[in-house]
Amino acid sequence: MFFSFKKADMIRAEDALPGRAQPIPTAETHALSGRPLKAPTPDGLEVAIFGMGCFWGVERLFWQREGVWLTMVGYGAGFTPNPTYEEVCSGRTGHNELVRLIHDPAIVSYSDLLRLFWEGHDPTQGMRQGNDRGTQYRSGIYTTSPEQQALAEASRDAYQKRLDAAGLGRITTEILPAPAFYHAEDYHQQYLAKNPNGYCGLGGTGVTCPVGLTA
Repeated sequence: MFFSFKKADMIRAEDALPGRAQPIPTAETHALSGRPLKAPTPDGLEVAIFGMGCFWGVERLFWQREGVWLTMVGYGAGFTPNPTYEEVCSGRTGHNELVRLIHDPAIVSYSDLLRLFWEGHDPTQGMRQGNDRGTQYRSGIYTTSPEQQALAEASRDAYQKRLDAAGLGRITTEILPAPAFYHAEDYHQQYLAKNPNGYCGLGGTGVTCPVGLTA
């Protein structure tokens, strides 16, 4: 059955592409550190997942931060299992472009990462980020624990006050428990390390986020 929809509108689950049972091929190791992308999380380290526009620039933002042990890009928060990039770009999977990272909380706390998140993009734009338009570019925080959920919500509320004071809009960021994470294709992993002059669509509001956020 054919139907029409706009890529900036979330597709319904029943209309999403069927996907596939097996994961699509991806890189084995991180292009910079050489660490396995699918390595178990080491003891004492934690996982964080963010969506804030095109994942090329987002991944670089986080891998440059001291205390981030591993980064990878993928798709999540949609309906289609094991999607391809082309399927995600069609708007018919419901997925967001995500960066999953493993960090050492003794060096860079989750609150520190939240500050990078809020200041690194414009979280008021709905289903786009700059000139990148579609549901895959929406702002999202995907939490792996109740503590992360509480911190994410507290940081959103604190940042909204700063945006209000600056005369800017309402935050549209979705804050949800971490969904299934599907690794993106090999060429997307650490794209801007392989292509230093490649496209990066990140751009913040210029409004700083309060530091030392707690739940």
